[in-house]
Amino acid sequence: MLLEGAGAFMELPPLSCGAISGAAAFAVDETDSAQGQVRLIGGSGHDSASISSVHLVDLATGVCTPQADLLHARQSFAAARLPDGRIVCAGGRWVPTTAAKSLELWSPPVQGVMDATWTWRMLPPMSVGRYGCVGCMLSDGRFALLGGIGPFLPTSSCEAMSFGADGHWTPLPPIQEARSHFVCAAIAECIIVAGGWHCTSAEVYDEVLGRWLRLPCNLPQNSRGLGNMGSVLM
Repeated sequence: MLLEGAGAFMELPPLSCGAISGAAAFAVDETDSAQGQVRLIGGSGHDSASISSVHLVDLATGVCTPQADLLHARQSFAAARLPDGRIVCAGGRWVPTTAAKSLELWSPPVQGVMDATWTWRMLPPMSVGRYGCVGCMLSDGRFALLGGIGPFLPTSSCEAMSFGADGHWTPLPPIQEARSHFVCAAIAECIIVAGGWHCTSAEVYDEVLGRWLRLPCNLPQNSRGLGNMGSVLM
């Protein structure tokens, strides 16, 4: 963990649920724990098989408390949190050569009911299966799904999911360079993407202009780029 204003990372206790890779993690809005909590979703274990488990992790102790499982096991998938706290998960891998098209949403069973048990429910699938993709929320409330591998090579295609009564996918302009296992962040009506397998470039999507622009800087790495990275806005 890197504390605000600190100059170095501090090591936290290991996860009680064991080693996990290719998962998604979201900070939990609470004030009771000493170091905070995160919700750890999906991923894969020691045998590289995709898992559907969801855990609430206490960062001070590493204790993982089981939560409602995903409807589909997935790893290397895209995930984002909506402004109202719901979490959307899309794509990923079930087995090493199978890219998922499915999309599921973690939400309360009845809108507005306090202390209701949150569960996962399916939403309309993507146009194509993909894994190693990334996702983020657009300023208009849609979920943007970018790039990934589908089914065998990195793709530049992008699409967006709306969450209204008639929830559906619409195409977005493709990124200029096909990439997978990269990072993205949304800020000020823009999406920034960088890196990925065999990729060192960075691009920004301007929601107002509706197009991608190449940034005049590359990651400070060799020609193979950086893959399976994580990122956070400071």
